[in-house]
Amino acid sequence: MPTYEYECNICGHRFDQFQSIKDEPLKKCPKCGGKLERLLGTGAGLLFKGSGFYITDNRSREYRQKVKAETGGTVPKAENKNNTSDGGEK
Repeated sequence: MPTYEYECNICGHRFDQFQSIKDEPLKKCPKCGGKLERLLGTGAGLLFKGSGFYITDNRSREYRQKVKAETGGTVPKAENKNNTSDGGEK
């Protein structure tokens, strides 16, 4: 269920309300009883878990070797993978 953001046109009170998509928008401010307006929210951020979701997951072998040389042999965790998508061995 989404969280909607509301603002009162009278007192300016802003709050979030957890509601079903099927529910009617709220009409009265809980503080002053004034008319509410449902605001356009940004929504929740997406959280991708697992491999394959980061730009560094599919870097070429040459890129990983260059990073390794520049950092003195320490490769960030996301790039410290054997990746066969570029034709390399696993």
